[in-house]
Amino acid sequence: MTNTTAHPATTGGFFVRAWRGFLSYLVKFGVVGSLGFVLDIVVFNLLRVGALGADQWWATAIGAKVVSTSLAIIFNWLGNRFWTFRHERHTHIAQEFVEFVVASLLGMGVSLACLWFTHYVLNFTSLLADNISGNIIGLGLGTIVRFLLYRYWVWSPRRAASGKSS
Repeated sequence: MTNTTAHPATTGGFFVRAWRGFLSYLVKFGVVGSLGFVLDIVVFNLLRVGALGADQWWATAIGAKVVSTSLAIIFNWLGNRFWTFRHERHTHIAQEFVEFVVASLLGMGVSLACLWFTHYVLNFTSLLADNISGNIIGLGLGTIVRFLLYRYWVWSPRRAASGKSS
């Protein structure tokens, strides 16, 4: 008699491979990113309302976004390194961190560009407008850029498979 029971790893075929190859990373990346997002939003708004000094550079729209995103970058690197992409992380931690920061700065650049455009060009200067442009639109677009750079450059599966870190 022939065994017709499919092996669990082959059941679903495409969907199982998609989950293991991409979707599980996306979910973990989303969890880490969501926590980083909360950190970013809280720090941004605290700085914008002057909680640490209203006349300081970090209380400006751009200054607050640079500080809040920088803190979120460090948080996200730790979360992604030790959880999301833990199997693809480098043995050269300094190189990995530099690559992560470069990818994160490109994502931050997208967010800052959106915030700068609405705040200084369109003159939408309210706290609500700054949050929509910098923390919803800009962060959303920047997240796409960061995810792709993290997944296919910083923690490329090819690097993990080949044992290289360059």
